[in-house]
Amino acid sequence: LNQRRPRQYCRPQPKPARSSSRPAAKGRRTRFNPLMVQYVAMVAGLLEGRRISCAQVRRMLARGSLSFVPLLSRVKRASQESTSQPQQMHCRIKHRNRRALSTLAIATAREVFDLLRDDLVAIEQELGRDAASSVSTITEIAEYLREGGGKRIRPSLLLLSAHTLGYQGNGAIRLGAVVEMVHTATLVHDDIIDGADTRRGRPSANTTWGNEKCVLAGDWLYMQAFKVAIEEKSLRVLDLLIGLTQQMVEGELLQIQKLGKAVSEAEYYDLIFRKTACLFSVSMRLGAVLAGATEAQETTLATYGRTVGLAFQIVDDVLDLTATEEVLGKPVASDLREGKATLAVIHSIDHGTAADRQKIQRVLDDRSFERVSREQIQQILERNGSVEYAMSVADRYAEQSRQALAPLPDSEFKRALLWVPDFVVARDK
Repeated sequence: LNQRRPRQYCRPQPKPARSSSRPAAKGRRTRFNPLMVQYVAMVAGLLEGRRISCAQVRRMLARGSLSFVPLLSRVKRASQESTSQPQQMHCRIKHRNRRALSTLAIATAREVFDLLRDDLVAIEQELGRDAASSVSTITEIAEYLREGGGKRIRPSLLLLSAHTLGYQGNGAIRLGAVVEMVHTATLVHDDIIDGADTRRGRPSANTTWGNEKCVLAGDWLYMQAFKVAIEEKSLRVLDLLIGLTQQMVEGELLQIQKLGKAVSEAEYYDLIFRKTACLFSVSMRLGAVLAGATEAQETTLATYGRTVGLAFQIVDDVLDLTATEEVLGKPVASDLREGKATLAVIHSIDHGTAADRQKIQRVLDDRSFERVSREQIQQILERNGSVEYAMSVADRYAEQSRQALAPLPDSEFKRALLWVPDFVVARDK
C-alpha cells in the first residue's frame, strides 16, 4: 500500500507529477470521490485486519502513500482464495480495553436497499394514507413535503433495529412513518424560523403556502404522528416520542439564543444531539421496544443511533460550508448567514489568529458576506485545517457507532447497520 496512487481515481485531476515524492502545489486541495474513499477504507480494513477510517484514507491519498494497484490485486487474490469458503468475511477489531471482537463484513448499498425495499415501500404507502386530511390545504402541504423525497434514514434505522432483534410485525411500518412525519414537521418549522426559500432542490413549503399555514401544517403532522403511534398501544412508545419532541424544541430554542455567538464545542455537541441525533437514537429505541429488547439491548441500539446522528449532523454542517448549491439542493453557507457557528467554524475560532476570529465574528454579526466574503472564510477554515478536523470527529463518531454493535448477534441486518456510518460520512449531500 506504499506506492503513489493513480491520478484517475480522484477529482479534480491534479497535473501529472514528475516523481512520487513531489509535493502537491501549495494551496491546492484535492477532493476525493467519497464513495471511492468509503470503498478503500472498507477493503483495506478487511485486508489489513484492522479498522481504517475514511479520514485515514483521505490523508494517505493526499500524501500519495496509498496505491490502488497492489490493493486491487490483493482483493482479487483474496476473492480467489475464498471461493470455496462462505461469502461472509470477518475481521477483528481491537477495542480500547484490548478485547478482540468479531464483526460481519459491512454490507453494500445495494444489499441494504434490497433488504429494506419492501418495508420502505410500505412506509411510503403509510405516509400517503397518513397525509390525508379533511382540510385540503393540510393534505396539499403534506403531499408536497412527502413528494420532496429524502433519504428516509430514520425509518430505515428503526426497521434495522427491530429486525436485528427478530421483530417481523407491522408496527415497524407504522412507527417508521411516525419518525418520518416528526422529522418532516421539524423541517417545516426550521424553514419558517430560518426564512429558508429552498428545501431539497425545490421551493420550501412556506414560500408557496406562507408561514401561517405551514406552522399549522407542521403542528398537524406532529399530532398525526402521535395519533398513528397510539395504535401501538404502548406507553413506552409515547414516552419516547414525548421526550423526543421536548428535546428537539429545547434544542431549537437554545440555538436561537446562541445565534451570532461563538459557542464552545461542548455546546455545539449538545445542540446537534437535541436537534438531530436524538431522533436517530429514539428511532433505534423504538425498533428495540417493538422487538421486546432487554434494557441492555435498547441502550446498545440507542448509543449507535446517537453516535450515527452526531456524525450525520457534523457532515451536514461541513457540506453547508464546502458543497455547491446544485448538489446540496439549498443555499450553501446558510448556517453562517443565519449566525450559526458549526464545528469547523468553532475550530477556526479556537485555533485561528485574532484576525481570523474577527472576520468570522463579523459574518456572524452581520449574518451576511457583505464585509467578509465566503471565500475568505473558506481560506480561514482551510488554513487552520478546520474542515479536516470536523470530518475526523465525524469519522470518530462513526467508528464508535460500529463498535456499539459488537454485543449484538451477527445477521444481515447487523451488516446493514455497519454500512450506515460509512454512508453518513461519505455522502456529498
